[in-house]
Amino acid sequence: MDRLEFLKKCSLVCLGFTAIPPILSGCISNKMISGAIKDDYIILPLEDFMDTKYPDKKLSYVIIQNESLKYPICVFRFSETEYEALWMQCTHQGSHLQVFGDKLQCPAHGSEFSNQGLVQNGPADQTLRKFPVYIESDFLKISLKKPV
Repeated sequence: MDRLEFLKKCSLVCLGFTAIPPILSGCISNKMISGAIKDDYIILPLEDFMDTKYPDKKLSYVIIQNESLKYPICVFRFSETEYEALWMQCTHQGSHLQVFGDKLQCPAHGSEFSNQGLVQNGPADQTLRKFPVYIESDFLKISLKKPV
């Protein structure tokens, strides 16, 4: 292979790498929400779990961000009345977690947590911080009070 052919193939590979992420991101139904904090609660309308692409379908989780929170909170939906709110900070060394389906994964060292915050794969050995979740009318209230 000569130099010109090598450069053409490398250019095509680079173009491929830049085109793949936008295509794959369309497959992920990852919903980021800017959560409003009132008193010691994040108030979240239940309609935020509606899938905009498929109105008959509900999302299995949403990620809440707020400028006063150091890390986002992932809220998993198990049923109309069961939700789990998890702090997205790895208990191993404090890295920001990423959501993949029904798992949270740490990109730094590979720790993996279930959608209930339980360690499924180390090196982390502590469960994720959970927040109490209450349903009031058509809203979720997530308590940010420190655990007693």
